[in-house]
Amino acid sequence: MTANGTDETAARAVVDIVTGTWRSQALYAAVALGLPDHLAEGHVTSASLAARAQADPDGVLRLMRLLVAIGVFDGDDRTGYRLTPISQLLRTGTATSMREMCRLYGEEFHQAWGSVVTAVRTGRSGFEHAFDRTLHEYLAEVPGAGQRFLDAMNAGSAFFADVPAAFDFTRGKTIADLGGGSGNLMSTVLEAHPHLHGVLVDKEHMLPVARNQLVARGCADRCEVVAGDIFEAVPKDVDFYLLSRILQDWDDSECITLLTHCRRAMADESARVLILERVIPDSGTEVLPLLWDLHLLMMAGGRERTLASYESILDGAGLRLESVHPLALETTLLVAAPARPDRSR
Repeated sequence: MTANGTDETAARAVVDIVTGTWRSQALYAAVALGLPDHLAEGHVTSASLAARAQADPDGVLRLMRLLVAIGVFDGDDRTGYRLTPISQLLRTGTATSMREMCRLYGEEFHQAWGSVVTAVRTGRSGFEHAFDRTLHEYLAEVPGAGQRFLDAMNAGSAFFADVPAAFDFTRGKTIADLGGGSGNLMSTVLEAHPHLHGVLVDKEHMLPVARNQLVARGCADRCEVVAGDIFEAVPKDVDFYLLSRILQDWDDSECITLLTHCRRAMADESARVLILERVIPDSGTEVLPLLWDLHLLMMAGGRERTLASYESILDGAGLRLESVHPLALETTLLVAAPARPDRSR
């Protein structure tokens, strides 16, 4: 306790939470100024970094001091700054770069979170309140926004690497990635399972990135890329339907509509729907799914769900939850099977 009776531990916790956004914005500033790239080029002092970034030397010095303190960089202005494993992930053009994720979360998504009170009061997207259009409209209408969004999604997709081994893909021959975005997940699965042939479906403005990804990874000859609205129809007679971070953006009725399309389009009773989402634990001890749950309200009016909620929407579409597989970054693979042969037919 302090002299005035305040619980010092609780007070420090409040301060740490309140200043959390300062840390994330400092990380964003480092990315926006290109500091990890400049440091990798050999600019190891604040003066050199400032000159390279066309920024104020004192401002860069103060920013670097904070970033060193929170582990983004190492060293100091006298001996020279050094990259850490964290800042290595913020460099441009590396296979594991999270740079674009930091940019999107530091710009549009940060602005959307400024409408958090409005979103919680109304249950409507904070992004829509901040930008006067939905996230999906923004991505379709603003030049370059779709590409940046897909790049950011790729940066937060480390769990994709777990998918090929988490499920037995040898039991089928065809796969459809619905709302497949960048093509990263489809490419990952096709690389690991050369016997598979796929079709990726998304809105027209998203497809160029997917095509480039599939070509770059040598999978284009085994995957058709198709423009379409998955809430209207999905490819028929497919063995595996992938839904990665799709259901999170939609309410239960729309999720049931999409899942019903999958159920009716299945090749046979051995077909499966593979759902990749963060599941809210019953205990509430895992913070990341809870953070993402509120974030989805801010962005698209969406939500993360409990396992029971997924079972409910699957049941509404004539499907049942067959198995659950944990993936990296507190993400989960849910495998859904037909509830019974004659349902939803």
